[in-house]
Amino acid sequence: MTGWRRHTPLRPYGILTITAAAGALLLTGCGVIPGASGGSRDTVTVMTWAPDTPGAAVNMAGMPAMARTYAGWINEQGGIDGHELRVLTCNEDDSATGASKCARQAVDEDVVAVVGSYSRYGRAFLAPLEAAGIPYIGGYGASADEFTSYLSYPVNGGQSALLAGNGKQLAASCDRVSLVRPDTLVGDGMPGLVDLSLTRADRPASFDIRAPEEATSYESQAVKALEEAGDGCVTAVLGKGTETFFDSFRRLEPEDSDVRISSVLGSVGQPLIDRTGGRNSPFEGAYVTGWYPESGDARWKPMRQVIREHAFGDNRIDPEDTGVQTTWIAYTALKAVIEALNQETITAGAVSVSLNRGTEVDTGGLTPVLRWRFQDTVGSAAYPRIVNGNVTFQVVREGRLVADRKGFVDVTETLVDARIRG
Repeated sequence: MTGWRRHTPLRPYGILTITAAAGALLLTGCGVIPGASGGSRDTVTVMTWAPDTPGAAVNMAGMPAMARTYAGWINEQGGIDGHELRVLTCNEDDSATGASKCARQAVDEDVVAVVGSYSRYGRAFLAPLEAAGIPYIGGYGASADEFTSYLSYPVNGGQSALLAGNGKQLAASCDRVSLVRPDTLVGDGMPGLVDLSLTRADRPASFDIRAPEEATSYESQAVKALEEAGDGCVTAVLGKGTETFFDSFRRLEPEDSDVRISSVLGSVGQPLIDRTGGRNSPFEGAYVTGWYPESGDARWKPMRQVIREHAFGDNRIDPEDTGVQTTWIAYTALKAVIEALNQETITAGAVSVSLNRGTEVDTGGLTPVLRWRFQDTVGSAAYPRIVNGNVTFQVVREGRLVADRKGFVDVTETLVDARIRG
């Protein structure tokens, strides 16, 4: 039955742990075990997973590393409302098998939530979580299933919001747009979102260019993109392949070309800009649509301070990486829920009930205030769990992603209308 939790009997090693803890108290002569939160409340166990394989096509190692860093910081502050936070991590391996394995481990460990994680295989991990009643808080948005499952609590609008926002951002400056996207089922849904924003601004629909994922060259697609864009814009949403596409594009682009390039965060970000030359990067001048404020915004200062003081030079954690930022926001949501519950023991069911009843999450301006009541969702059959349909418009200037427009841009109406028209 959904929501049913089996009782886990005390294992022999639990007795040894208790004995060791008691001994530690006697040795230290105080009421607190060194390194623990100091509260008498039960430990809260959660899990964060992501692909964590150096050199792989998708490597989001910064997300579980950020989760552990968050736990080290919050436990030093006394935990969350007196609860020590225990974070388990799992290598999702960017595969359905890996996602399913991590979800089963979460169930076996009786976690109260999966928090701030990345996976493209929603069906593989959500079924085990739903069967055990475990909420999924603040996924990256890489899987469409995250926006339909009743136990998913997303903190952003996923790739759909980015695409709708990208079309709106480009409509302000581009007479014509070439869209380069994956030749996949997911890619097939991209033009409709971009085009709806373009046509609402009396711009023509984009020229749709299909491309293979993770190709070593995109010369033929670059030729088409240049021909169709004219002096307008070329936007590419190919994930890791975006860098390769623009390498091909720049080699073919005439020196006197006025075409502007564009993408979305996740395909282009500050780490990529830095790696490709900073101020001399081929992405100089590019329009980029994101979920959150630009990485240099003062609202990221608390996260940066925690990383600086508790990550101990862990080079997996880049504060300018969107995955790391999403994990920080997701754990901010977890903290708000636990504090709102104010209970000695925190359960997965209690966390879900609290979220469903409207616990507010203030992320310090990194997102609008988040709530997951029914009336807070976008009201679309395609995205019933989205509660944050806002994006940010950014541009690369002197090698840095900066605001192209102040504040958030709400694309909720486009997300709803796209489903109706589809």
